Amino acid sequence: MKQLLPWTKKKMKSICSKKILYRRIPILDWLPRYNKSCVVGDFIAGITVGLTLIPQALAYHSIVGLPPEYGLYSSFIGCFIYIVFGSCKDVPFGPSAANAFLTAQAVKGRGPEHAILLAFLSGIVQLLMGFFGLGFIIDFVSGPVSSGFTSAVALIILTSQVKDILGITTSGDTFIATWESIISEIHNTNKWDAIMGFSCIFLLLVMRVIGSTKFKVEDEVKPKFYQTIFNKITWFIGTGRNAILVLICGYIGFIYCSNDKPPFRVIGNVPKGIPAFKIPSFGFEQVQNGTMKSFSFFEMVSNLGSGIIIVPLVGLLEDIAICKAFANGKPVDATQELIAIGLCNIGNSFVQGYPGTGALARSAVNNSSGVRTPLGGLYTGILVIASLLFFTPYFYYIPNAVLGAVIIAAVAFMVEVKVVKPMWRSKSIGINIISILYHAARPKLSFENLKTPDGVEYLMLTPDRSLIFPSVDYVRNLVLKHSKRQGIPVVIDCTHIYGADYSAATVIHMLTNDFTSRNQPLFFVNLKPSVYSVFEGLSPKGFVVFYNINELEEYFKKDPNNRKTKEII
Repeated sequence: MKQLLPWTKKKMKSICSKKILYRRIPILDWLPRYNKSCVVGDFIAGITVGLTLIPQALAYHSIVGLPPEYGLYSSFIGCFIYIVFGSCKDVPFGPSAANAFLTAQAVKGRGPEHAILLAFLSGIVQLLMGFFGLGFIIDFVSGPVSSGFTSAVALIILTSQVKDILGITTSGDTFIATWESIISEIHNTNKWDAIMGFSCIFLLLVMRVIGSTKFKVEDEVKPKFYQTIFNKITWFIGTGRNAILVLICGYIGFIYCSNDKPPFRVIGNVPKGIPAFKIPSFGFEQVQNGTMKSFSFFEMVSNLGSGIIIVPLVGLLEDIAICKAFANGKPVDATQELIAIGLCNIGNSFVQGYPGTGALARSAVNNSSGVRTPLGGLYTGILVIASLLFFTPYFYYIPNAVLGAVIIAAVAFMVEVKVVKPMWRSKSIGINIISILYHAARPKLSFENLKTPDGVEYLMLTPDRSLIFPSVDYVRNLVLKHSKRQGIPVVIDCTHIYGADYSAATVIHMLTNDFTSRNQPLFFVNLKPSVYSVFEGLSPKGFVVFYNINELEEYFKKDPNNRKTKEII
């Protein structure tokens, strides 16, 4: 407590400085420079992202296992909060395919109450990580790990959407079990769902290609009118392809539903209006099999399990990937992003939303639409609210197959096949991990027989890295082996030891006892104060420290036969 109080005061003092205030509330930095050109860019980008977000939010209901409206509930409040606290203009906060999948894995069909609580707890975890400056954790996630995880999630999500494309009912909690269920039910395929689903996937891929097609402009300063119009049209088709196709298929669904029961599955009723602003449930009652069952807060937390940690970490991973992709060489403040998305998720939980983060696909749309500041999220949020207030009756007619196609066409490009071959040629993940662990457990020690200017001979041992529990026994055995062989004073140079743990302190205690028992001098030089406090914690006998080599030589000069050392020992 004595150490915690000064640290807290220092932390609060640093937080209250103007520099930190501008860093932690980024809107204070960019808002004074906001101008008319920013308004236009943010408005176009915000509306465009909103048109992409709404069909995706509706589509994610089949991944997360909740009614469609919960995707929309998760899509607006975070947009507003990120405007104030977000540090990257290209991040469009909202539900993502990966987060929806991980939420489904944590909730496991237990209902919206668990998903809402997960959003709250994920936000708290992210906020605490931001407060304690733990954004650096993301640096330990290598590119291959990130690519492998993203690709695996994409394949699982793609598999989960096959049922909507074929119009069948499947079961199974794992990738293989789901495919076994698909194969067993494939004879029940609804041909109209299949026709619409595969047609939509094909059209979405074609529209994606059209969107990347541009008329080559010879004069960039004064392009011809028809060139500008052509490029604008192809950009609109490529960027708004999800919304365009959902509108067309929704109209087809409306025609069929007006005349008779449609031959394909549709979303059905979506409640109208903005969700009530309320505290997430920390316990609730639910009817199961005709009986009322109560869930306490601790039961809910236990049910969510490791999802409370995994969901916020993966959310951070997605968010930082966007920030780095559009950073243009600028540093990314992972700590600030933790604070921003943490507050957004807490906000989501108060409007009955599930966890969200920045979505890479929508960030590309945001960037290509000319977003200037995070204020683009204002127009995205307003559009989502407008859809909840006025358009939910029309969502009824949207076919499930088109929403499945939207997800499949999006996540198919998350499978990073192109990185497999280079990774295999360079170094696999397993070998890399083994290499890191080996070097941590087997640090190198250099051994030198040296003499002081006065002719006192000693053995200098220099470890090349910090002492942690996998390496301490190895280091101890080497020190004992070489010191016994020569029988002269031993000096351990701690220049490269920047950290140590309890196991290292225990071994130092054993070393000093070993040297004491045979009256052989042992000294430590260049020891960092923080490491000294760890070693001193066990009060080792005969623990003699010199903070530089000059002090050691001066000591040998005064006591060449080490009589004082023997007295200390």
